[in-house]
Amino acid sequence: MGQRSGKLPPSQRLKWRNDSALHDGSDIKMDMVGGYYDAGDNVKFHFPMAFTTTMLAWSVVEFGDLMGPDLQHALEAIKWGTDYFLKATNGVPNIVVGQVGDPYSDHGCWERPEDMETLRTTYYITVEKPGSELAYEIAAALAASSMAFKGVDAAYSSSLLDKAKQVFDFANKYRGSYNDSIGQGACPFYCDHNGYMDELLWGAAWLYKATKVPDYWNFVKSNSKFVSYSTDFGWDSKYAGVNILVSKWVMNDPSGANPFVRNADNFVCSVLPDSPTKSVSFSQGGLLFKAGSSNLQHVTALSFLSIVYSRYMKSANNKVVHCGNVEVHHSKVIKFAKSQVDYVLGSNPLGMSYMVGYGKKFPQKIHHRGSTMPSINQYSQLITCREGQSYLQSPNPNPNILIGAVVGGPAQDDSFLDSRFNVSQSEPATYINAPFVGALAYFKAHSQFR
Repeated sequence: MGQRSGKLPPSQRLKWRNDSALHDGSDIKMDMVGGYYDAGDNVKFHFPMAFTTTMLAWSVVEFGDLMGPDLQHALEAIKWGTDYFLKATNGVPNIVVGQVGDPYSDHGCWERPEDMETLRTTYYITVEKPGSELAYEIAAALAASSMAFKGVDAAYSSSLLDKAKQVFDFANKYRGSYNDSIGQGACPFYCDHNGYMDELLWGAAWLYKATKVPDYWNFVKSNSKFVSYSTDFGWDSKYAGVNILVSKWVMNDPSGANPFVRNADNFVCSVLPDSPTKSVSFSQGGLLFKAGSSNLQHVTALSFLSIVYSRYMKSANNKVVHCGNVEVHHSKVIKFAKSQVDYVLGSNPLGMSYMVGYGKKFPQKIHHRGSTMPSINQYSQLITCREGQSYLQSPNPNPNILIGAVVGGPAQDDSFLDSRFNVSQSEPATYINAPFVGALAYFKAHSQFR
């Protein structure tokens, strides 16, 4: 809730936030008010925002029956994203909005979202300047969300699915990378590094799951040559997610012609600590590590996939995966995921919870503009771009607790420097949190793993 942009509803639970960016989209005469700021800045990057929405929806599709009263909060979080993406795709088939906010202007300021004086430039893709990975991911988000709302609001679910089909067709008909179309707006912040074929498969797979229309499944199969085995899963790469998602439908395929189950099995063997074929590393305290910054984005996403696949293994007559001479049952995969979730929540050498506001010890100086500055509800005067620097540089803990946010996490030696300037470790992001929602729902409901 601390990441919400736009006019906040009465149900807003983090009261230190208020309305912001109420004129977004006005530069192109579109209403782009709403959506999420993805991390500690005030830009709305739609590529990671769409992935966040897809993962929140998958969490509900997979674990919604375990969420109890929290299901309503999860649906609210999804709808905040999907309402915004309906606006962003209102111009299909001619235009899809891909981002709001000039990142260079924004990153030059330390300012509350309620005070923004930075450029709110709207970036978009068109027929002439396509951005397939962005549009495919938005299609996936809308299709997955249509499933989350199917038993709750049939009319809204139907509208999401209709729009998902339109956006998918737009992405498929006009192919090209949003790196080129949005350019410096997206890069170097959220460049797509591995092309758009993974998003193509991801979007088609979600549309098949939501519609059961054979054309989408045929589309996935006909492009399966592009599917690679991978442990990469996040806002940029979807291959591991595609393999796990699709594996459920083909788990018992006697032909063995598809690569999805094989790739999903290889995924398991690549992340388990005692697998002879693992391709990730682990800290001495037991945390999974992959190259790059904000490591917990990998931990939460891969833990989510591990839980989902373990459930699929169990439902497929207790399928066993063989990692060399190591025999892996579904329970072993679950225990691995739990070890990662437990580490994030405080079972680690520092006794530090990397979820803000959870436990007795958690990061106090996270890299997040709104969290570091006095709430506009307490101090209503404008804090300018330059005036905000004093709050960034303050030695004091942040005055506003961004409850529930998961930060980038510790270094590979299990150390953590609690500093706003330690961005890769102290910055929260929606795409770190989103997969964690499903993981927490699962373990909350399964007391035998506590």
